[in-house]
Amino acid sequence: MPIESPGDLDRVDVAVIGAGLGGTAAASLIARAGHRVALIDSHAVFPQEFRAEKLGGAHWALFERLGLAGAARPALTAIGSIDIHRPGARPVRRVADEYGFVYSDLVNALRAGLPPDAAVRVGRVEALDTGPERQSVSLADGRRIEARLVVIATGLGDSVRRKAGIGRVMTGPGHSLSLGFFLDRRAAAYPFESLAWYGRGPADRTAYLTLFPVNGTMRANLFVYREAGEEWTRAFRREPARELAALLPGLEAACGGLGIDGRVQIRPIDLTISEKYRRDGAVLVGDAFCTTCPAPGVGVRRVLTDVERLCRVHLPGWLGTPGMGADKIAAFYDDPVKRASDAAAIRASRFSRAMAVEPGAVWAARRLRNGWARRAASLFGGRIADAVPDDVPTMMGSQ
Repeated sequence: MPIESPGDLDRVDVAVIGAGLGGTAAASLIARAGHRVALIDSHAVFPQEFRAEKLGGAHWALFERLGLAGAARPALTAIGSIDIHRPGARPVRRVADEYGFVYSDLVNALRAGLPPDAAVRVGRVEALDTGPERQSVSLADGRRIEARLVVIATGLGDSVRRKAGIGRVMTGPGHSLSLGFFLDRRAAAYPFESLAWYGRGPADRTAYLTLFPVNGTMRANLFVYREAGEEWTRAFRREPARELAALLPGLEAACGGLGIDGRVQIRPIDLTISEKYRRDGAVLVGDAFCTTCPAPGVGVRRVLTDVERLCRVHLPGWLGTPGMGADKIAAFYDDPVKRASDAAAIRASRFSRAMAVEPGAVWAARRLRNGWARRAASLFGGRIADAVPDDVPTMMGSQ
């Protein structure tokens, strides 16, 4: 993973801005396909950031298919079972094919596994000039990268997208909160390997809590449909163990004691989608294009689907023909697999919230129906008919 010095690497085929999961994965695929790529990020080492922290077997299959599994594996903690607690039902233990991780550790592992021809440029993007032929990325220290295509993979950041003339529309402000924290004992001290504990009903405004091992510690992700500024959130930040025990009765006993180690990370989730994104010379992937809720566990799949469709389906043809106009790039945004992936993630985000918090007879009936379906599935090995997301949460997603 060479880190270029000023004056190096003036012209490349593709400049990828943003070296999180999506950007690093894209740079890896582009380099392995034999194209010259520069991966641009403001940090030489990806910093601590509360994002995706758990993924399931279906997501891992994408890592394997994209050739990223070897680099990613050292950053993951394998999970073989999960205890599921739902209101009004007996706890069940199921076989799991999941992995816990620290997001920054995963990204840095993928960076370390980049092909030698993928050059990392550390710097802040000062200006971005795009057109139908060549693109220019100017860094704050005066360096400049010219490319045929710019891939914007900056996640929730707005700066680079605005420089490209692309806006963002808020479709679900204050949709949910994600809270992350560690419990105060080693993972081996708990009477389960991992756990999912669901809220009691609409009044709780809670999707679920998931506990899972990461590097010998027990990590917690809690998903609630609340706002960052309300009193409940402030109280949880002050006394997380007390508030967690009150929110989920029985959890403390199931854990054999409940203590929190360190501070609680809180991430507000808004649902957004980009606008005016059909531009010459630049394409958005992952959260830079749209953001969804992590509670249903579809974020990593959506990001890696974007990367796969762009780098393996569309990019070879784009680079093999003259020009890089908006009409060419539109094929990615109109890709039926990408569109279906985005639509499913948005639908799952809204469905999961409605199932957790919507009052009234219709949603009460749907919750009751899902309960019956889960019991039938446990007896006969079937699937839940009504639920859009998987029955068991698999990850804290990257949108």
